[in-house]
Amino acid sequence: MTTPPGWYRDPSAPHTERWWDGTAWTEHRRTPGTQQQPQQLHQQYPQQQPYPQQYGVAPTVPVPAPSAGGSGRAKAVALTIAAAVLVAAIVTGAVVLGKDDGDPGAATAPTASVPAGAPSSASGSAEPSADPGLVVDELNGITLPLLDGWARPKNVSDTDVVMTTPGTYDCPGDDGLCRHGTVISRTVTANDERSTAALARDDISDAADLAYDRNRIDERPFGGITSHRLVEQGQVAVAGRTGYFVRWRVRTEAGPGGYVQSMAFPSSVGSESLVMVRYVFDAGAEGPPLADMDRITKGIRPVGDQDTGGGVGSDIGPSQ
Repeated sequence: MTTPPGWYRDPSAPHTERWWDGTAWTEHRRTPGTQQQPQQLHQQYPQQQPYPQQYGVAPTVPVPAPSAGGSGRAKAVALTIAAAVLVAAIVTGAVVLGKDDGDPGAATAPTASVPAGAPSSASGSAEPSADPGLVVDELNGITLPLLDGWARPKNVSDTDVVMTTPGTYDCPGDDGLCRHGTVISRTVTANDERSTAALARDDISDAADLAYDRNRIDERPFGGITSHRLVEQGQVAVAGRTGYFVRWRVRTEAGPGGYVQSMAFPSSVGSESLVMVRYVFDAGAEGPPLADMDRITKGIRPVGDQDTGGGVGSDIGPSQ
């Protein structure tokens, strides 16, 4: 069985929690503590069996005790059932432990010692009621407001997508389906740059190319980019942290083009890795309101702390 992604006790540092991405440990760590459970995680990994059953530990089967006046045969039946349950548990555990196949990663995967903050799909704990107005990105420690006209991602191959406009349309360039708006949240891991301004300026070109020039499967859904211009850039407060954003207006060979924004800021959890949020909005009447970029940014909060301020224009410090 595969352990779902989530925060688990770090095998190399028992007093901290570490992010398990479903196949391997990442470098994201945090202090143990109860956090709001992610909505997207439970959508992608539906509720499973409680953890002990999932990993091969036989459930306890109650054996009715014979009454005081019971016969010796009843006592023998009860003892036989109890022995069968014990043997089944031993055999099941041996089979599961014997399936390591020499994989060095099997010994370091999350074990039955599940921390309080682990997802309920792994621990079997009750899931808090989900807020329909929020999208939770637990890895990066933020929640994003789900505005009117936006929806949780469906049938989207990019796992970093946190919300889209509902529905699709036929791309004006190469064959395929396009969306009028997309918001992406990901951890910056490709370089050691710590300046949010430098990261946002470097990312905007890649974000524009991927959205409107040539996609990951080498298609050109809009016929390619013909030109772009800088609309706005500067410091911005996101979830109480100082970040930086760059916004471009992109024109394409086919279709109305669009607006692309790259925004970098430090996460407020774990090792405080830098986070990049990308906005891709089609231009024209069919695209989402450009003001939604600022509204979503202003509504980003740390996970589990919806009262924290830090929207656009507040808590701005020196440029990083």
